[in-house]
Amino acid sequence: MNAILKYALKCASVPALVVSLAMPAQAGVNLPVHKEVLDNGLTVLLHPNKQAPTVSCRLFYVTGSVHEVPGKSGLAHILEHELFKGTKKVGVTDSIADAAFMAREDSLQALIRPAKLAGDTATVKKLTAEHDSLLNEQRKLFVKDELWGAYQSAGGTGLNAFTTDLMTAYIVTLPKDKIELFMWLESDRMQNAVLREFYSERDVVREERRMRYDDKPTGRFFETMNSLIYEAFPYRVPTIGWPSDIMNLTREMADEHYRRYYKPRNAILVLAGDLDTASTMEMVKKYFGNIPAGEAFPPITVRDPEQVGEKRFTQVRPDAPNLYSLVFKTAEVGDPSLYALDIAEGVLNGRSGRLYKRLVEEEKLAVSVKAGNSPNKYVSEFSVMVSMKLDADVAKVEKIVWEELERLKNEPVSERDFQKVKNHAYAGLIRSFTDMENVATMLAWYEMYGDYHIFLNWADALEKVTPAQVQEVAKATFVRDRSVVGILKKNR
Repeated sequence: MNAILKYALKCASVPALVVSLAMPAQAGVNLPVHKEVLDNGLTVLLHPNKQAPTVSCRLFYVTGSVHEVPGKSGLAHILEHELFKGTKKVGVTDSIADAAFMAREDSLQALIRPAKLAGDTATVKKLTAEHDSLLNEQRKLFVKDELWGAYQSAGGTGLNAFTTDLMTAYIVTLPKDKIELFMWLESDRMQNAVLREFYSERDVVREERRMRYDDKPTGRFFETMNSLIYEAFPYRVPTIGWPSDIMNLTREMADEHYRRYYKPRNAILVLAGDLDTASTMEMVKKYFGNIPAGEAFPPITVRDPEQVGEKRFTQVRPDAPNLYSLVFKTAEVGDPSLYALDIAEGVLNGRSGRLYKRLVEEEKLAVSVKAGNSPNKYVSEFSVMVSMKLDADVAKVEKIVWEELERLKNEPVSERDFQKVKNHAYAGLIRSFTDMENVATMLAWYEMYGDYHIFLNWADALEKVTPAQVQEVAKATFVRDRSVVGILKKNR
């Protein structure tokens, strides 16, 4: 279940220990969850657990890069940043004067855009200076980081936010007697966010993209890889946005998106920890129940055409590591085939896995290798990533990878290996249930996928997988004509 792990690495508050998440019946783990959908569409999940006097709070907005139209990539990501700027009540001393400043700044930006297109640098420079002068005056009204500070003053920990292709998440863990603060701040942010300092924040995002993607060899490599895996489906769109799109986003675009979609109909609220279900639900209804539902996103109907042959590309850079990446598209989360692929991942992966033994220990071609079964909504991926030594023969690395994939297709996994993989998954699960931050995040994530029960029932489904099913799914999945290969090489 490395899709979750992939996003966890972006956010320190999401534990990275969870690889396969499930609840084996024999483990005796009880995870009571109260689910309720308010009349306005807000989905609420509550998990009471008194192991510590804290509550982990999650608010997921089911809006990400899959919902962005051409020309507006990066919109959800910049809104993640902007929603920390405050509201009409938070982050400002005079909301009326604040609104007047923003109206004047928007008018200047509306003049700057056509001047840029016309190449009129003198006008752009003059208007930009006027805009920045107004912004400096407006900043005198700001109470910097007031929302963030309110959580910290209340003893909040793990405060963070992140955006993915499917959603934007706001997370914090609070003392149990402070969860009403979360309700107040987040219901206010859901209704009254003000997108202050938008254009300076846009420059921050552009610089973030430059550091993480444009100037980073692995960043551009994986972005290119993604654009080959998905021909039409919007997973090909980078969550941070394309460079040209970022610099053409406007505050009006972001504000319209927020007003339409950052609303209860597209939100999942999860609380896990020391709480009383009945009183907490009353509090949720008090703060969120009267917020208008907002608009639903149009259904995503586009799908990739069937792949008709292997896709392959190579990038060579002087500052690059040596990487070999192999990816296959698989069924969406919840499909039975993914449980068998979890077993395949476990057999291939880790220091005791077949790929590590062959490529690192025996042939000494690689410094690390990992296989990943990554369930996702709409379409998933199974990948193999090899960090090769500088002098490694790429053709030999690829040959060994395919030999091990073919072995999964042609030989049943031994009972010992089968049980080892399951035991590892169960052990990770039991550890993960001691962490309410992890529980809250996983409940929200799988509810976003369609049903949090997928999370709870994963190990039961894994237990039912047979060696014959692993072979059958491997034969259907590991097909050369449906593979995407990326090779990143260092200049020598």
